[in-house]
Amino acid sequence: MHAPAARSGTNIASIAAAIGAISAVGFGLALSIPLLAFELHDRGISSTWIGINTAMGGIATIAVAPFLPNLVRRLGAGPLLFAAILSAAASLLAFKVTESFALWFPLRFIFGAALCVLFVVSEFWINAAAPNDRRGLVIGIYGTVLSMGFAGGPAVLSLVGTHGWAPYLVGAALFALAAVPVMIGAAGAPAIEKESSGGVWALMLVAPAATLAAFIFGAVETGMINFLPLYGLRRGLDEGQAALLLTIAELGNVGLQLPLGLLSDRVDRRRLLLVCGSIGVVGSFLIPHLAIDGWAMWMTVFLTTGIVAGLYTVGLALLGARFNGAALATANAAFVMLYSIGLTVGPTAVGGGMQILEPHGFAWSIGAFLLVYVLVVAGQIWRDR
Repeated sequence: MHAPAARSGTNIASIAAAIGAISAVGFGLALSIPLLAFELHDRGISSTWIGINTAMGGIATIAVAPFLPNLVRRLGAGPLLFAAILSAAASLLAFKVTESFALWFPLRFIFGAALCVLFVVSEFWINAAAPNDRRGLVIGIYGTVLSMGFAGGPAVLSLVGTHGWAPYLVGAALFALAAVPVMIGAAGAPAIEKESSGGVWALMLVAPAATLAAFIFGAVETGMINFLPLYGLRRGLDEGQAALLLTIAELGNVGLQLPLGLLSDRVDRRRLLLVCGSIGVVGSFLIPHLAIDGWAMWMTVFLTTGIVAGLYTVGLALLGARFNGAALATANAAFVMLYSIGLTVGPTAVGGGMQILEPHGFAWSIGAFLLVYVLVVAGQIWRDR
């Protein structure tokens, strides 16, 4: 009777270590992305070139992710995370001392590759260590803590400022902090003993409800963060009120991931993904018809953003329930790859929609992404009856 208890304790420590590591990374990432944009702006770089440089991070993810399952198998999750943490911290500091904008492109690639490793390996670790009957709970805790990190990063930046060495040192320190839980839990990190029989693209086709969820969430989340405040301004809000609207949306991300994770342990996850997508469609199409400064708008934005974020949480839990070992690592790599592609596609599509149908194209574009997802998942469920 004692062995299972010991195993359970090991799992809890291992899961806590992985979540602790990725939480520190979330803070560091959320601080770093706007910091680097401010730095380039101060150097006189145009917004177009800032966007192109930022996109190198997505390119790095697409390039590196397919190789990660074999790297985890050969090097181990712990050493790979250590290397990524060191690379992220060092490259962030290197941005500050690199005067040549041309050199920011390989730096951004290294930084993006390090972040890709951190997310793919951490999510594989969390998913592999989570017990089957509590997987949604574990992923929900992960999603909540990561959302808090993303919300807290800009707050830290507002305290230390955007000029001088201070924000870079704080950002590097946050990345370095992630090494502490990795050292504590490295012994309990999951191992991969053999190669996956399927590649990244093959697993996308095997589990489209889960993997496509990452793409749709990436597109919708980035479109929302980039354009919700602007949408508020276009409908008559002042800057403070527009920022409040985005804060309410982010609170939905933080507040709803744990309940959705718990619910996913009790119901069919594919059907829950369908419900999350459907609520997102209704909420998006409702936004243009609501008063921009009322409680109805605030509640709609809170619920729509938080429930749509459940696509990532529940999708990740669905992967963990369906795959294990090398296949799980490959599926996690596909998940993060598609999320990164969504980050690139989303702002372009939502921004274009907003320009064509001013200003409500913002909401119609987000609703269209979610509607496509709902139709795909509903079709898959119908075929598998």
